[in-house]
Amino acid sequence: MPPTDPVGHPAVIELRQYTLRPGRRDELIELFDKEFVETQEEAGMSVLGQFRDLDDPDRFVWLRGFRDMAARHRALTAFYDGPVWAKHGPQANATMTDSDDVPAERPQFGAPAPDCFVSVTMWSFPPGRSDGVTLIRDGLLPVLHTTGPAPLAALTTETAHNTFPRLPLRTGENLAVVFASYPDERTYQ
Repeated sequence: MPPTDPVGHPAVIELRQYTLRPGRRDELIELFDKEFVETQEEAGMSVLGQFRDLDDPDRFVWLRGFRDMAARHRALTAFYDGPVWAKHGPQANATMTDSDDVPAERPQFGAPAPDCFVSVTMWSFPPGRSDGVTLIRDGLLPVLHTTGPAPLAALTTETAHNTFPRLPLRTGENLAVVFASYPDERTYQ
């Protein structure tokens, strides 16, 4: 499959959270790194980050980005109808009990984990109300920029229609999500 233009600065970012069968997270991460990262990028999306949930050893969290919802549809169709997913998708799905919950250069497959700790904090607000998201954007983010840690990203819910129904998205939610980086977990604590 020929590579497409890189996503650049994606306007649509998916936060994917997979609940895994007990003890199978490392198996999924190895498969994901080896088979799914580059092939998703070749299909027109950007894999922005992947994380182990420190509070749940059976959860894998990752992000991918798209230029817009139309590009999301094209890229997901190309990937999920393609040969790599056909060959390795069943093995990935076998590690999961649930997959419907939705950087700088990435290290190569097999490289040691980056020497940093990333925290992800999610706030949920009543649907249709923007005051909570506004408070995060106008209140919290400026404070974090001046006191550290400077956020890596701050995201809010995308309300556009799901252009790829085979991959369910949460609807009717109003979230703000902030990603921050620390030198290590002790500094975060």
